[in-house]
Amino acid sequence: MYVLDSSAFIHDFHTTEQTATIPLVREELKDESAYRYDAMEGSGMHIHIPNDDTTEKVQRAARESGDLDVLSETDVRLIAASFELDGVLVTDDYAMQNVAEKLNVDVEVIAREGIDEQRHWTYQCQGCGREFDEEKDRCPICGSELARKNPS
Repeated sequence: MYVLDSSAFIHDFHTTEQTATIPLVREELKDESAYRYDAMEGSGMHIHIPNDDTTEKVQRAARESGDLDVLSETDVRLIAASFELDGVLVTDDYAMQNVAEKLNVDVEVIAREGIDEQRHWTYQCQGCGREFDEEKDRCPICGSELARKNPS
């Protein structure tokens, strides 16, 4: 089963496999992509609402990988739906791909290349330059803001 992100509807993704998505995706769509969603729902696409336990599991994985701050509620719930349905997540979003890989959820990309490797983001102080493994509101040393930094 393919679990579709909004990019699947925007880029007119086609498959003969069963499809599913979540109600929040419909809210992100407009014009032709919204009509595609409605047409697919009308022709049997499964609308899934993931349970809270799975959603929390995805949030923990995203926090550990450093992706939580860039994922929307829709993104988190789509990953959770893919996990629960043992489905293939169809998305072009790199942060979603990273968290999905951490949870062993298969991903198929549409218009972009997929991620090459899973990343664990670090955070760097904008004032003193110190690096931290987890996100904090402010640097505990100098009080400046932290920014997400590519670990490579």
